[in-house]
Amino acid sequence: MSIFSRNDAKTAAATGDAVSPELAALTGDYTIDPAHSTIGFVARHAMVTNVKGSFQDFTGALHLDGTDPSRSTASLDVVMDSIGTGNADRDGHLRSADFFKADEFPTMTFRSTKAEALGGDDYRITGDLTILGTTRPLVIDLEFNGAAKDPFGNERVGFEGKAEILRSEWGLTWNAALETGGVLVSDKIKLNFDISAIRNA
Repeated sequence: MSIFSRNDAKTAAATGDAVSPELAALTGDYTIDPAHSTIGFVARHAMVTNVKGSFQDFTGALHLDGTDPSRSTASLDVVMDSIGTGNADRDGHLRSADFFKADEFPTMTFRSTKAEALGGDDYRITGDLTILGTTRPLVIDLEFNGAAKDPFGNERVGFEGKAEILRSEWGLTWNAALETGGVLVSDKIKLNFDISAIRNA
């Protein structure tokens, strides 16, 4: 089931197709449920393997418009001190002045500026990502996973998302050269999102 219908909004407008009442009913404001959501990243380490991590403390909100996807919005605030990669020494290094300077810049934020339906269950959201006080555009490709009412009566929607950034564009430039050539930490970082959001009362 597509949140914005099988046709995108432009096609629907051009053909005069009515928006499904089921999809239109998803229109509303939602709060991201951090207990059932993941904001993760993947970095290449020593040119040979991937290191995965995630942030444990974050808040976010969605406004979904089932009749006009361009009116949908998203916001996210991530506590940088909550970073975790499964290694305490590495996590401490990431919080330090070499990387995120978590004491000086405690929060990473995302604010959407544009939302698009790409067809089927695929969407794209563009916004401003702020890290270390630097704001640059970020494009996230999303797949809508559906909507359901959980056993506690919460109305939920789910999305999976992915994006790639060059960390150097946000001032994250620390690195170390390898004897065999290359660097210790990749500039390219893959971001992944598994989002479950609950409709506001």
